[in-house]
Amino acid sequence: MTVAPTILDLLPNGYGYIIFVAVGSLFLNIWLSVNVGKARKKYGVLYPKMYSPDNDRFNCVQRAHQNWLENFPQFLVLLFVGGLYLPKITAVAGIIYLLGRIAYARGYYTGDPEKRMQGAFGYIGLLTMLGTTVCTAFVQLHWSAKSFFG
Repeated sequence: MTVAPTILDLLPNGYGYIIFVAVGSLFLNIWLSVNVGKARKKYGVLYPKMYSPDNDRFNCVQRAHQNWLENFPQFLVLLFVGGLYLPKITAVAGIIYLLGRIAYARGYYTGDPEKRMQGAFGYIGLLTMLGTTVCTAFVQLHWSAKSFFG
């Protein structure tokens, strides 16, 4: 008797690393959210206000989280699609991106928006994931340099 394959059998070997990075991104989101909640209490910024008209320190904490939310969908697309062909490289790139986002937030939390740039190294990870995603598309379409130039 043979067992029918599941969706997990269709994923490439090593895709579990991609799943772990995705779970890590959820913990990052929770950390950023909790920090905004703490800053709301500390600086007296009540809901439904998104930003404070007079407290830039709170605004920096809020902005760090908001920027993450603005970039989260593209991160997930690149992670999940790039990981289909090159899961280990994509997972490492995803970790680099997440570490960059932590450094970005910690820099922003100082109240000096310029210090958010400490997390710019995370874009190395994002660009790598873009590359692995494009590679996935090329492989799936059976394209090669020869098909363009040959």
